[in-house]
Amino acid sequence: MIKKILFLPTDDMLIQVGRYFFAGGLAFVVDFSLLYLLTDRLHFHYLVSAAISFSIGLIVNFFLCKIWIFKKAVVQSKIIEFFFVLLISVIGLLLNEIFIWFFTDKIKLFYLLSKIIATAIVFAWSFLARKFTLYNLPQS
Repeated sequence: MIKKILFLPTDDMLIQVGRYFFAGGLAFVVDFSLLYLLTDRLHFHYLVSAAISFSIGLIVNFFLCKIWIFKKAVVQSKIIEFFFVLLISVIGLLLNEIFIWFFTDKIKLFYLLSKIIATAIVFAWSFLARKFTLYNLPQS
């Protein structure tokens, strides 16, 4: 059972969500740490830091998703797969920036708390977008 949950390829959505949560958690640690480092230690504007840290966390998440969660896209074309991943990622980055800005500048939350809220929203968007578009498209 542990082998199935952790290692074997699966289309079981519950296992995929669990794996995605773990991969997302690791990517979040990278993202959140870089956001703090760039903003508080290197004095970048928090939205610039958020864009950079999100992008690096996204790379971590992409590779974990590719090798561990969604092993094979339904589409055969790597160009189409890349386009969908890029589109989902750009939308995720835009959502991340909008929510961090909104919660920090408009609601007046601390930027790291805003990041946590934005991450929860973008996490849901990203998983659902990948699961129900890229990995459920008809064969090309």
